[in-house]
Amino acid sequence: MKKKLVNNPDHVVEEMVEGIVLADPDKLSKVEGYNVVVRKDSPNEKVALVSGGGSGHEPTHAGFVGEGMLDGAIAGDVFTSPTPDAVFEAIKAVDGGKGVLLVIKNYTGDVMNFEMAAEMAEAEGIEVDHVVVDDDVAVEDSLYTTGRRGVAGTIFVHKIAGAKAEAGAELAEVKEVAEKVIKNVKTKGMALYPCRVPSAEESTFTLDEDEIELGIGIHGEPGTERTEIMKADDILDELLGSVIEDLPYESGDDVALMINGMGGTPLMELFVANRRANQVLEEKGINIYKTFVGEYMTSLEMAGVSVTLLKLDDELKELLDAPTEINIMK
Repeated sequence: MKKKLVNNPDHVVEEMVEGIVLADPDKLSKVEGYNVVVRKDSPNEKVALVSGGGSGHEPTHAGFVGEGMLDGAIAGDVFTSPTPDAVFEAIKAVDGGKGVLLVIKNYTGDVMNFEMAAEMAEAEGIEVDHVVVDDDVAVEDSLYTTGRRGVAGTIFVHKIAGAKAEAGAELAEVKEVAEKVIKNVKTKGMALYPCRVPSAEESTFTLDEDEIELGIGIHGEPGTERTEIMKADDILDELLGSVIEDLPYESGDDVALMINGMGGTPLMELFVANRRANQVLEEKGINIYKTFVGEYMTSLEMAGVSVTLLKLDDELKELLDAPTEINIMK
């Protein structure tokens, strides 16, 4: 399918960012000259949280800018890391004097450009630290990474680290809880249909009508295994089985569960997936503390689903439940 609701592919990210800010102008603003969204009340006298990456994953990242989560988000070109200059401008815009924590998904370009921006900020006297999210259990290395990819589990890092920062914690404390989330969160995804970037004539990969792709990332890249279409329950068994075995999650664990749509999946199907995930976890004695179903980290119009589990302790539960103005994380 080659139809897109765009004007000019070269301007789609800028126009998207303008539209995001116009949708909530009392709470969001755009940094002049950059595709950077920040809280309108920035900077605050607290640790600031900044994330970002290539566009095409909405609502990630700008959709999570707000009280209790991110202070700033940088939108790169579609599936392309933002430049160090843009990240640097975001850091400067949100720094309130208590330091800035960068939440980076583990893609080579993101890690390199965010770390360069941190060095630029530190040269101007801004305290900056960072964490790297690598929750995807499907692959150890990929076209875009050394090590595991950062995918939907990143949203739990935003929420929990954001709550810690909002509570007045110091930079080292916010980083520590972010790293705790990263160690305890795992994800695996699949695709029913691929996606196509606005500037391209063809999809990022092809699937026949009777095929699905397991172990996909979020940049339209193919996965680790192509197989015949399976029933929803069988797909969830495969995805969740890989996730559970990886940490591993065990009977008696309390978890947060995220059933994440990839951009083109009806909510009907996501709730079918959630039903099976609940059945599997109950059978294994794993207790679901909180469930999130919806679009959190997408891949343009890709149809598919990812499943994320976060193992919780009392601290993580409290921070997950902390107030935020981001409705889909309440």
